[in-house]
Amino acid sequence: MRRFPHPDAVLFDLDGTLADTAPDLAHALNGTLLHFGLDALPFERIRPVVSHGGVALIRLGFGLQPGDPGFDERRAYLLEVYRDNLCRETQLFEGMPRVLEELERRRIGWGIVTNKPAWLTDPLVQQLGLAGRTTAIVSGDTCPERKPHPMPLLHACRLLGANPDQCWYLGDAGRDMQAARAAGAVPIGATFGYIYPDDPVDAWDSDINIGHPRELIDLLQRATLR
Repeated sequence: MRRFPHPDAVLFDLDGTLADTAPDLAHALNGTLLHFGLDALPFERIRPVVSHGGVALIRLGFGLQPGDPGFDERRAYLLEVYRDNLCRETQLFEGMPRVLEELERRRIGWGIVTNKPAWLTDPLVQQLGLAGRTTAIVSGDTCPERKPHPMPLLHACRLLGANPDQCWYLGDAGRDMQAARAAGAVPIGATFGYIYPDDPVDAWDSDINIGHPRELIDLLQRATLR
């Protein structure tokens, strides 16, 4: 297994990386479909799209693009349903609580960098029991730019007092890898997440991919101390 410099901080994407939010986002999409007179979709069709947000979900469910008639109405309804059902089934991925405990035991700062807006991110983090455990929660509207721009990652590093080139970023989309690379951080792909068909793993610019959160602990154990 490849060896990495020991991290000053580890940052996580939220949906499909830190937390398994797909069941509740699927609930929101199917509730929206039913509200607008369409049939619900099977979970297996929705899961791969989740990391790409409400735009991708409305595109999947209704075949609509931003700017199309009815798009904004359906997206607003989807987000309302989701807001009211943030943590029906959402939980940290198996093994992720142990990862966070290990980072804290080693006194390695960790944080969240997501394109999810703060009005959804903050209550979700609260309901997951993570509030107060990190000073670095960067949402899609925290900075003027969103991923794949490096600004959110650089901001999270500043909040943690970490050097970007000594930071690892774990995500489940190509834009996560792009953002990490542009920030000078180590990009690590989470293949246990929501792999969008138009964003295949072999197209990601990651340094390494992991198939389970526990593999991150293996990487920490093999990391090169400065």
